[in-house]
Amino acid sequence: MEYLPCVEVLSQSHLPVVASVIWLHGLGADGNDFAPLVPELRLPKDLSVRFIFPHAPQIPVTINAGYVMPAWYDILEMNLERKVDETQLVASAEAVQSLIEREISRGVASENIILVGFSQGGAVAYHAGLTYAKPLAGLLILSSYFATHASASIDPANQHTPILIQHGSRDPVVSETLGQRAYRLLQDRGCNVNYESYPMEHTVCMEQVASMSKWIQAVLLK
Repeated sequence: MEYLPCVEVLSQSHLPVVASVIWLHGLGADGNDFAPLVPELRLPKDLSVRFIFPHAPQIPVTINAGYVMPAWYDILEMNLERKVDETQLVASAEAVQSLIEREISRGVASENIILVGFSQGGAVAYHAGLTYAKPLAGLLILSSYFATHASASIDPANQHTPILIQHGSRDPVVSETLGQRAYRLLQDRGCNVNYESYPMEHTVCMEQVASMSKWIQAVLLK
């Protein structure tokens, strides 16, 4: 089977891997974008995690005048509703689910696999995680939106999977309104979701990284 190309980083290279984190970048970036954050998470020395950073395919992006760049799906209109190519988004989510299956085949239980997504990657992580048929450890959504909320059917296996949404209160690219809307939609659907806001733009900050670390450890060391 052909998988998305990925960057892989081990939190502890001398120990057997017991958990995996699949982390999706945003529009125009690639899998190298968040790899440098792994040491900053300061995970325990006895917790060996494989971090997987896939590269999105290169496609034309309508809102960028059709310029070809790394993207999980096309964005057709840059308004609050975020009109997107849902077929492409779902295909990307299925490619991520294939990476989950590969981790399971490498000996990591699905309950020890976390999906993380920033911006566009977060929209894919929502769909890939919530529609997946085996229980995951958690979903960490950064500065993003739930693009397929009207069509995605939450699989019972992940109905109560922990979800942490983090968003910047000064985000000029993906308004915090969209992060808050996703939070309310997931609450209304009975999901196990929490929300954190940070005084930042469309990025990550060190206070947020510290919170990510605590959350990752909480869902993996349960």
